[in-house]
Amino acid sequence: MNLVLWPTVKLVHPKPATLASFDGNRKKAHIEFPFDSQFGSIFKSQVSVKPASLKCFCIKNEVTDNPTKGFSVLASEIPWESGNLWSTMATYIFILHIPLGIGGLSISAYVLKQPVMDPQTQALSLLVVQILELTGTLLLLKATSKPQYNLKNFFKADKSPEKRNWLLASALGFLVLISLVFLTSLLADTFVGHKAVNPILKEILLSSNLSKVACVLVYCIITPLLEEGVYRGFLLTSLAATMNWLPAVLISSAIFSAAHFSGENFIQLFVTGCVLGCSYCWTGNLSSSILVHSLYNALTLTVTFLP
Repeated sequence: MNLVLWPTVKLVHPKPATLASFDGNRKKAHIEFPFDSQFGSIFKSQVSVKPASLKCFCIKNEVTDNPTKGFSVLASEIPWESGNLWSTMATYIFILHIPLGIGGLSISAYVLKQPVMDPQTQALSLLVVQILELTGTLLLLKATSKPQYNLKNFFKADKSPEKRNWLLASALGFLVLISLVFLTSLLADTFVGHKAVNPILKEILLSSNLSKVACVLVYCIITPLLEEGVYRGFLLTSLAATMNWLPAVLISSAIFSAAHFSGENFIQLFVTGCVLGCSYCWTGNLSSSILVHSLYNALTLTVTFLP
């Protein structure tokens, strides 16, 4: 709010005066203003300025402490030091994700001394391995965070002045994701050839009810929590604090896709990451991208299970 002071100006009838004289006692200035008119007259005016009669006008301006970021509402203050971003990601990828997320079943087969595990054992092993990876990831993020933050503050919803419905955003994001995946699948079938469903996953789902429950827990709960916590909650949040939200979404989506080590699914995974990232940026609530991720994986499991 700006304050503008305007003096009250009183015009008095003309009096003879010097060109510019000032009466210090009366606080009055006598000024002659010559004005050439078509009649050749000269008008003299006396301006009386009274400091005591100042009127205050308040001009209200809109001031925003936090300039709007437009589409994204992600905060610039994050729980992690920006300089530790890539070292933390490298630790996660090489110490947790590759050994457990990629080679978890091989480790289980070695520990159980079963070179060939039955489908139910694979499902239960996958559940245990994913829980271990999620636990290790949370401990890593806690160890690399600033001292004033704890685990419950890491992925707290951003309190934006704009009320954005994360459930509505999740529904819209899910529909957009399904549409884009369908289009990319059509393009892949046209130029690469039809791709069959995952035969190993289908065998696990058909093996027993216990296997089905384990797969639902892994793909619809644990994996969305893990991947959204890492690639959106940590990576995207850290990138968006140092750059515009759009390149941050693209970079985090590319890393998300590459981390699956699946060349044939790279485009679909990249598109999925972009939709999830946009959902998170727009709502500021990680629950939105987790829900979309969970619904997409549930749909994938359903399609795989159907004959």
